[in-house]
Amino acid sequence: MGERRCRFCEHSFLPSKYQPGQLVCGSADCQRRRRAEYHREKIAADPEYCQVCRDSPQKWRARHPDYWRRYREQHPTTVQRNREQQRLRDQKRRLRDLANNNSALDLKHSAAGVWLLGPSLQNLANNNPAPAQVWILEALPLRKPPVSQSCKQQPPGAQAALTG
Repeated sequence: MGERRCRFCEHSFLPSKYQPGQLVCGSADCQRRRRAEYHREKIAADPEYCQVCRDSPQKWRARHPDYWRRYREQHPTTVQRNREQQRLRDQKRRLRDLANNNSALDLKHSAAGVWLLGPSLQNLANNNPAPAQVWILEALPLRKPPVSQSCKQQPPGAQAALTG
């Protein structure tokens, strides 16, 4: 039996005398990758195995219904960290969805300039709009100066007050 090259790390190794067809070295990382690859292939090829793998977590959750509630009660810092990470993931997802979304067809044209500022802009591919609060205020019409009233509309004594 000669030396072989590991499929994953490319290091040379001697196959086991008990496993002459061994294709992966004995390092923990390569063995983990080998098992994961086998698992993926088995799920793709064997529908019964796939169903068992799908049902297993559901059965465990049915046997341990309060596990996650107790875990969150016992690990509040982890819960807080997870919430913050989820907010970041949600924000990145929204930015990713916006990155190439130029389909705002029903919007009216605006001559307003928009400046995008902040650390999230590095996630935008084409400098498209980022999530923000936008308030659109319609401008008030210009007030016309009061038109002088005709003589008939002026109350009596108004002219005397203006001149006097």
